[in-house]
Amino acid sequence: MAVKAFVFVVVDPARTTHVYESLSAVAGIAEVYQVMGPYDIVAIVEVENLSEVPQVISRHIRAVDGIESTTTCVTFPEA
Repeated sequence: MAVKAFVFVVVDPARTTHVYESLSAVAGIAEVYQVMGPYDIVAIVEVENLSEVPQVISRHIRAVDGIESTTTCVTFPEA
């Protein structure tokens, strides 16, 4: 069963397009949206195991130039 996490991203406004395109190309990220509000981008991580979530976030999301901060919410397993 897949594990999903919603990653809320604050981005340097000058780098929004770059961050969006970079996140769209990351394996393990199923969907990416530009949004309005306290966050600039929402990325939906979908992986096979919970242990993969931190790897995707630290190695592939936070490493993108222009990301200022992230907040992650991991979903409960579906019954």
